[in-house]
Amino acid sequence: MVNLEWYRTFKSVYKNGNFSLAAKELFISQPAVSQQIAMLEAHVGYKLFNRKSKGVEATDYAKLLNNLIIDALDRLENVENGFRAKAFNANRLISVGISRHLMSSLGSVLLSKFDFIDFSFHKNEALFELVDTKKIDFAIVTQQYDTFDTIQKKVGEIKQIIVSSATIDLTDVKKNIEKNDLLGTEQWLNEQKWFSYDARIPHIKVFWLHVFNKKRPSMVPNYIIPSEYEMLEILSKNTGIAVAWNVNATTFIANKKLQLVWNSPQMPATDVFLLSGKNNNLSAIFESIALELMAVLG
Repeated sequence: MVNLEWYRTFKSVYKNGNFSLAAKELFISQPAVSQQIAMLEAHVGYKLFNRKSKGVEATDYAKLLNNLIIDALDRLENVENGFRAKAFNANRLISVGISRHLMSSLGSVLLSKFDFIDFSFHKNEALFELVDTKKIDFAIVTQQYDTFDTIQKKVGEIKQIIVSSATIDLTDVKKNIEKNDLLGTEQWLNEQKWFSYDARIPHIKVFWLHVFNKKRPSMVPNYIIPSEYEMLEILSKNTGIAVAWNVNATTFIANKKLQLVWNSPQMPATDVFLLSGKNNNLSAIFESIALELMAVLG
């Protein structure tokens, strides 16, 4: 039976011309090297090395054997190293940057796939800078970047919608929306209690700009909770409305904790990207994360 360790030891002795150096390279004892070479010689039926005062000298049979096995052995070791790298990558600590508003809906889906993740919360520009300077491995962003040192892949789309607590009667506003009565719809919305994750209400302003063609809504937020998912959780237990990403609101709506007020066709979708530095050691993890995100954003 072929013992690959014999050939691995043979390769090291042949290269180093010395049993002691081969032992150090292979992290085994010198007697173990001598024993494996002796067993290989018995297996092939030829003497492979002649001892000298300083090391050993390969015989002609050893030179022939080396020519026959070296390519195959190198290929096998490359496969082994690649397998070990993938196994290491599956269990290594990875660092992922993400907006705090998308953590619960997108970041949390990675927990079942990886054993060790270090999350950090930043906005798009800061996330790009951290990836570009190799301070974090990956970032989930809503803006496209095109640089030589990073790779980026679209993993889906998200969209801003208006949701309300389950206690609000939506009959009137639904009629206004159905009739395309923007004035009546806006008036109804302005009369509600508003929840926001930012006092500057940038997400609400964007909605008003696309849907009502106004740069600034006349409403002001009643309650400001600086994490969108936490905002929705609190909204579901109180009375009011909010603009939120559909990916965050989906579960609340499905569980009847919130209601969908308006998914306006005038509100464009926003692309979501996975960003990483160019690093072959991370390529397998990159694709794995992308698949998990696409399954959610599908």
